[in-house]
Amino acid sequence: SVEKSTRTQISSSSQTPQLTQPRHAHRHTVALKQQITLPTGYCLPTSAFSTFASEPRREREREMQGIDEALGEFAIHIILSKLDPNDTARIACVNRKFKSWASEDCFWSLHCANDLSISSPVDPLGNPAPSFKAAYQLWREAFSLYPWALVKRVKMCWDKLKSWLASNFPEVLATLHGGTTEEKLNEAENTLKVKFPLPTRLIYRMHDGQEFSDELLGLIGGYSVYSHSVNVHMLTLGQVVRVTKQVTCDLGFSSTSKYVTIAASRVGKVFFLNCFSMQLYVGTANLSEQGEMMPCVPTALLKSSGDEQCDGLLSWLEEHGRRLESGMITVREEENLKSICQFPEKPPLCTTAVTNGVQVRASAVLVPEQSDLQNSSFLFAYSIRMSLLPEGCTVHGVTFQSCQLYWRRWIIRENETIKHDVDAEAVIGEYPLLLPGEKEFIYQSCTTQQSTRCSMEGSFTFVPGRLVEPKGDPFEAQVARFPLEMPEYIY
Repeated sequence: SVEKSTRTQISSSSQTPQLTQPRHAHRHTVALKQQITLPTGYCLPTSAFSTFASEPRREREREMQGIDEALGEFAIHIILSKLDPNDTARIACVNRKFKSWASEDCFWSLHCANDLSISSPVDPLGNPAPSFKAAYQLWREAFSLYPWALVKRVKMCWDKLKSWLASNFPEVLATLHGGTTEEKLNEAENTLKVKFPLPTRLIYRMHDGQEFSDELLGLIGGYSVYSHSVNVHMLTLGQVVRVTKQVTCDLGFSSTSKYVTIAASRVGKVFFLNCFSMQLYVGTANLSEQGEMMPCVPTALLKSSGDEQCDGLLSWLEEHGRRLESGMITVREEENLKSICQFPEKPPLCTTAVTNGVQVRASAVLVPEQSDLQNSSFLFAYSIRMSLLPEGCTVHGVTFQSCQLYWRRWIIRENETIKHDVDAEAVIGEYPLLLPGEKEFIYQSCTTQQSTRCSMEGSFTFVPGRLVEPKGDPFEAQVARFPLEMPEYIY
């Protein structure tokens, strides 16, 4: 802009270009400043525009020199703000001036935010660092043995989980341990005679599992159906060693087995990481007798080399974080007891139907620890949530302020073929009375199928008013079809 506004005068004798002072040149430079978009969160140092304060009537040479210097420094700051950390470090080697510019904390605060999602200068242990540049260097040094792209990915995975927990379930957040050390990881590997995949090592470097003080505070959560209740915790490194040694002995695994326990519930549910294949597995009903397991994540996602390395544990935790963030799963509170509930809450895995003011939501989960792969027997637990909308139920144009369940009907299909058609009274021995605007009545039950390509639908028969004092004709509230299928990820 300055060049375009500059008049060039050519001497007739020497033909040498002579630059003359543009009128109000500083205004053009200020306009340029206003047109350039800076990265979000970047604050340009005031020194970059210090020479714009020069008086407009200074000598031509001094004013032009000031404008050139100011414009040059401003442009350099714009360029530096768009560089990645490696290039910022390289440009510091040009000369002292560039080293000074590249050391300014405004750039390193951007790098810390973009790479590590930290808004204050802290080291990997959470201790304050003297500057963002120092903090970034401490992080790089602490994880120098790992691909930096993988470090950022694992850090992001934990950050998402912790952010959700802080807002929705701080009791679980409080159970997470700080990271373990390289020395302890090496010691665990030597004891178990395995080599942990790099993603798993990083996961434990940042958080060494969680406290097992309360069985309902599992990071992964779970479900309950009748007397069977599970809630999965992530094991500490010490627990990984102890439980793996015990399970290896109990199940008769060979001494060269590459399986290590990673997560478990107090009752009958154990997750194993195969350190060779990098796949995550969960034990079935035949685990104790035959060592039978199910893979928990899509095999195509597992990568053992390069910057995009990913093992089963990392993929599993990332998907868990996505489900929590999206609201697919959430915290359920029953009788003042809270836990992360694995029953899906959103479509297509959770379906909703409203009939005459009665809303019914339904979803199911596979129960791998009670399933039998050898005999193609798969147990599904399903959760039904029913409620009466605030306006009450309406039957034949008449509105009632209550209704009570009397009968149920279930239709179970396998590949669109009806396999079961069941009619029975009540649900789990109860006849719930629904009132407008009250909390959902929730119950869990289960069904065993020979296939993982099934679905379930049905209806509940309600009586307006109460069973002992009916106010109108019975009506059927529909239960929309919901899947009974092998999930892509198993929790």
